[in-house]
Amino acid sequence: MATPIIPISRDQREEPVPAQIYLQPIAAPSILGLYGFAGATFMVAAHMAHWYGSATTDFYLMPFAVLFGGVAQFSAGMWSFKARDGVATAMHGMWGAFWIAWGLLQLGIVSGKIAEPHGAAPGLAYWFVVLAAITWMGMWGAAAESKIIASVLGFLAAGSTVYAIAEFIGSTGTAILAGYLFIISAVLAWYAASALMLEGAFKHPVLGLGKTQQAKQEPKLVPGRGEPGVIRGQ
Repeated sequence: MATPIIPISRDQREEPVPAQIYLQPIAAPSILGLYGFAGATFMVAAHMAHWYGSATTDFYLMPFAVLFGGVAQFSAGMWSFKARDGVATAMHGMWGAFWIAWGLLQLGIVSGKIAEPHGAAPGLAYWFVVLAAITWMGMWGAAAESKIIASVLGFLAAGSTVYAIAEFIGSTGTAILAGYLFIISAVLAWYAASALMLEGAFKHPVLGLGKTQQAKQEPKLVPGRGEPGVIRGQ
């Protein structure tokens, strides 16, 4: 016996369910990254420039630099993946990792397990050769979007280059010069972080970031790439 065919009305037919996009708004990771970098770099660079310092200074600098410049900034670098910001991912991730490594080095020195370098220190110099090489490329990438961020990285790369030379030749004067370059980078980073934070708070630019025409025209929401609806940010 044949199974009877029951007609289905138009209202009973299964209609396609429209796709839903859930926005994932996130604050610009560089607000945290730049503030963390600025704080750690200013504190250490001011010591390098001989603005202050004593026999116990490194004890106070180490935890501050590791948490501000290391943990906070490295975390910002990882969150920058979510914001699809390649420059921020590379710079915050790399410099955050550096500050953690620097803290481990200082811990070894202050605990007496590693001898404090006096004069030329090629091993430490190569740290800054690598940092300088990558940061110069970061400056190039940042120049496509923001003159201020590019300036932060430019002075940082210059300071790394000069400090590498200082460690190669064992020159205190050259190390002091590097300290001043790092201080300028830190101050610019503080300004850039403040500009990003205030723009997010007031919903419009308050302090200029020197955005290029490309950055002004580029939409923050880029559909169809990876996770839909994720806001792209610094």
